[in-house]
Formats: sequence, structure tokens, C-alpha cells
Amino acid sequence: MGVAGEVRVQWWPERGVGLRSSSGWAAVDPEADFTHAFDLRDQLRPATVYEMLVEGRAPGSQGVQCSLPVSFRTAPDIQQVLPATFTVVTGQDFTRRDDADGGHQIYVSMGELDPDFFVHTGDVVYHDKPGPLARSQALARYKWNRMYALPLQRAFHARVPAWFLRDDHDVLKNDCWPGQSYGELTWEQGLAVYREQVPTGPRPYRRVRWGRDLEVWFVEGREFRSPNNLTDGPDKTIWGGEQMAWFRRTFSASDATFRVLVSPTPILGPDRSSKRDNHANKAFQHEGNELRAFLAEQGSAFIVCGDRHWQYVSEDPDTGLREYSCGPTTDKHAGGFSAKNRSDVHRFLRVAGGFLSVSLEYRDDAPRLVMRHHDVAGRVVNEDVHEVR
Repeated sequence: MGVAGEVRVQWWPERGVGLRSSSGWAAVDPEADFTHAFDLRDQLRPATVYEMLVEGRAPGSQGVQCSLPVSFRTAPDIQQVLPATFTVVTGQDFTRRDDADGGHQIYVSMGELDPDFFVHTGDVVYHDKPGPLARSQALARYKWNRMYALPLQRAFHARVPAWFLRDDHDVLKNDCWPGQSYGELTWEQGLAVYREQVPTGPRPYRRVRWGRDLEVWFVEGREFRSPNNLTDGPDKTIWGGEQMAWFRRTFSASDATFRVLVSPTPILGPDRSSKRDNHANKAFQHEGNELRAFLAEQGSAFIVCGDRHWQYVSEDPDTGLREYSCGPTTDKHAGGFSAKNRSDVHRFLRVAGGFLSVSLEYRDDAPRLVMRHHDVAGRVVNEDVHEVR
């Protein structure tokens, strides 16, 4: 879906164009959909708004032939006290977009909040949904290229940095696990397409510290999992041993006032009884129980999840642990649950499209974490305020 060429990025602090830095020119990779990823982690200052220019040229050319201006802000140092807001979505399908020409209106609504960063919890595209069915690597790339050619997506991502998580539909197909295939699209190809489209660094699970009071973990739910149809027990896993050990170690060691786990799929639920793909299902109950018990012991720990096509807040009656499901990107994408399924653990339930915003705020110098569900137009439909206990 591209052509041979070279790209570079130039960046500078806002209103500091005289401090411009450059990556130098690099060739795009024809084996990776003509993409290239630059690693700038060690070249950016904390708590800084940057302007960036992404430039391209044909092989052998000396002049810039195309360019894209973008901007973003970086996280503050661990000692700094700064408010923050990030937004979270799931379930994004081209055929279920709500603006035929623009894309998904939710990006306009989120952009109005001027978030510090954005999290996509997965199902970024749907390989196994019509229009067309992406049964090959070429068609998988086509779906990614088409999605991020949409004007509303492009405008949002040009000024909001993003963390992308994988789930089943954007890797391969519904409820998939390693070793499977979808037509000619193999598991390895599905992962390769994801990595080339949204590079995530050396490993898919990551964390970000936002000043003194907030730390956020992003976990991987596909690459290391056991088959769903295995008998549940101590050896059956979604996260894999290495990721689980990393999470337990870093989460328990964090001194952030508020700690947020962002998972592609539910951990607390409740979910539909027929499902067997996540920690809220009986199929992964053993690891789910261990994870919920660990989180409940931590204090000031919260779960944010994607995957489900409805918004909810649930609370474990025994521990008080809460989970926030962000909801799908459009109203026409919502479903699979109804008000009659509401249970005692639900504190909020809405079967419609929307997003979640998570805000670190300060009142009289005291930090508080505010979780807000929004509808597609950005209106707040539920709000929870968590203060330091």
C-alpha cells in the first residue's frame, strides 16, 4: 500500500523552532508496508509540548516532497505535580463508522477535551468482518490503511499521542489464540501487520508514569495466551508468566497515588455467560481469581477495559475493586448486552457507544482521580470521583 522512499522526522519544543532536532533520513521497508519507526525516547524532555514535522521523499531525491505537521506533549517527571487526562476507546469498525466521509465522530469529541494521551484497547480494525474479509496479509494492511486515511482519525492523532493495545479482531479473528490462522492470514502475519502499523517497542506490555500521582499499565492479552478450549487450571494463562511477573513486580512497587491497569479485555466483568475469552469468564477463572485478589490487596488500584460493546462500571462487593468498560466507538457498534442483564455488581450500565476519560485533578492541592463515561458526542453520562483514602 505504498512506494519506495525515505522519511525523516524533525521536532522542537513549542515556540522553540531554533532548537530543532532531526532523525536523519531513513528508507521505508517494503516488507513492512513501506513503514519506518523512529525511536525518540531518549531525545525528548519531560513535560514538554513538541512540534514535529514528518517528511518524505523519493529515492535519490534531495528535496522534501511531502510533509505532515503534528504535535504532542510528553509525560512529566516522577516528582512533578501536574493534572492529566487520557481517553480510552475500543471496537472501531470501518463499516460501522458514524460519519461516512470523516470516520468516527468520537475523535472530534475526544479532541475537545485536549487529552494528554489516548489509549486504544484493541479491535482497531476487524479482519473478520465484511467489507472485505481480511483473509490475507495484503487485505489486513488495506484495512489498516483505510482506517487511518479517515480525516477525523488523522486530525486527532496529529496532536494526541497514543498507546495501542491488541485484541482478537485486529490480530486475526474473533477469540483467537497463537497458532491459528484466518484464511491465508497466519498468526505471525497478523502480529507483524499490527507491529508495523503501530510500533510498540521491544515488548507489547508497557507502563507510563505521569508525575507524582499517576501510573498506568498497558497489558497484552493475545500473544502469550493459552488456547481458550484448554481445561482451566494453574497453567492456563492469558498474560503468560513473564508478563504476569512484570506486572506484579512493577505494580506493587509503584508509589504513585493512583494506579490504573488498562486491559484489552475484562478482568472483573460481569460478562455474558457464553463467553470464554477473558479473565471474567469461567474459562480463565483460575488466573482471573489470582489477578483480582492481587489487585484488591493494592489499594487505589483501578481497572479500565475494552472489548465489550457496552459501557459499565462494576464493583466487587467483597473488595471494592472497580472496573470501567469504555464502550465502543459508535452507537451502531453497541450491543451484546441489555438493561435486563444488569446485576448487583453494576454501578453503571449503558449499552451505547462512547468513551472513557480518566482525569487526574487537584483540589486544594489534594489529588483525585475522576472517571467519566461520555457518549459519542462527548456528553458525560456517568462520573466517579476517587480521592486519597
